[in-house]
Amino acid sequence: MSGSTDHAVTSETAGDRDRVRLLAGLPVAEERLDLAGIPTSLLTGGEGKPLVLLHGPGEFAGGWVRVIPSLMTTHQVICPDLPGHGASGVPEGTLDAERTLAWLGDLLERTCPTPPVLVGRVLGGAIAARFASDHSDLIDQLVLVDTLGLEPFAPAPRFSLAMHRFFAEPTGATYDRFMDFCAYDLDRVRAEMGDNWDAMGAYAVERAGTPSVQAAAFGLMGAFGTTIPHADLSRITVPTTLIWGRHDLATRLPVAESASAALGWPLHVIEDAGDDPALEQPAAFVDTLRAVLGTTIKRGVSA
Repeated sequence: MSGSTDHAVTSETAGDRDRVRLLAGLPVAEERLDLAGIPTSLLTGGEGKPLVLLHGPGEFAGGWVRVIPSLMTTHQVICPDLPGHGASGVPEGTLDAERTLAWLGDLLERTCPTPPVLVGRVLGGAIAARFASDHSDLIDQLVLVDTLGLEPFAPAPRFSLAMHRFFAEPTGATYDRFMDFCAYDLDRVRAEMGDNWDAMGAYAVERAGTPSVQAAAFGLMGAFGTTIPHADLSRITVPTTLIWGRHDLATRLPVAESASAALGWPLHVIEDAGDDPALEQPAAFVDTLRAVLGTTIKRGVSA
């Protein structure tokens, strides 16, 4: 019994150190709030119009590390860890769609002095879109990045296999293999990020091996990974834009093209990127978001 306890403490401490390493160079504050009964960790910084960034499944707010500094030059940036992810806790009872949308509403009310620009990627995008379909009055603009929910989730078989292998056995090797299918050029990302890549990967592996994190990730995928009815998407009344990596193997570009044509949402394609253009092509992502928001965001990019 004492051996198991020691191992758990060591793993938790190592994960905390990796998180601190990754966030050390960011000019942000890390805050803790109770949102809809969910203990939530969030990164905040900058001044100006609020910009809320929601990450993907099994990730945490630090996934936006390469674009946060640039975005902070013109915006108040708010990056929460999704419920059950990163350093955020899970609520008592079920973490379902209703509870998650209440969490997001509470987040906006507590952190945004004016209606924000809501940016969501993959799972975060599906949560953002469902929220906007009922609460467009609470946001000013919606940006969906390689988002789920526009069509049934049908990733390329090799992507699906690598994803399931990673979550079944989270190790450095299975993480790298999975990320090799997420990214268009993983070697370039590794080289550009250096120690930050090592810290992000180590933290991702540690978190993915935590039962509560796995349960939250799969629970939210079950709640938000299904197709959002076209009638619901049509209720979104704020300007909505799609940003997509051309080589996304999880939710492929034709999904975005169909949604753009059906709903009249502008689509911006990021070249040489997979399902996370903000991580893989941060300068191009910032330039695209700058054009979408009609603001001047400095192009300085953090590694």
